[in-house]
Amino acid sequence: MADLELKIPPLILVLIFGTLMWLFHQSFTISLLASNIALILLLFFVSCGLIIIISGVLVFKKAQTTVNPTKPETSSSLVKSGIYNFTRNPMYVGMASVLTGWGFYLSNPGSLAFMLGFILYMNHFQIRPEEKVLTRLFGQEFVDYCTTVRRWL
Repeated sequence: MADLELKIPPLILVLIFGTLMWLFHQSFTISLLASNIALILLLFFVSCGLIIIISGVLVFKKAQTTVNPTKPETSSSLVKSGIYNFTRNPMYVGMASVLTGWGFYLSNPGSLAFMLGFILYMNHFQIRPEEKVLTRLFGQEFVDYCTTVRRWL
């Protein structure tokens, strides 16, 4: 399973998990929310997610470090400012928020379970391998950062 570490770009994973959510919804149509409430939740979670993602990218760009999640070894600086004061992985938090909005829009509790699958996948195959690389690159500074800022929220 180590073959999957840092291999699939997270944006592709969002598309994969979003598609799985939709396919599940198509197979097991259960609507728990009125369509107008589902739309409001979609817009809210997607908007929040996009704001969080863009905030993370902008801070990385300002620090002139890579935003490429498949090559953490190319990181040139440890970013701890801005949104990184609240979460070590704002881009992934934003992606999870987008999937949550999609799940609410589908209004199917089974579809929402796929968002949890996304988080589990990301923890195991993306975030932990990134953290190993960042620990090698930045040493105690990164270890200290991990003790003060949560991985997700």
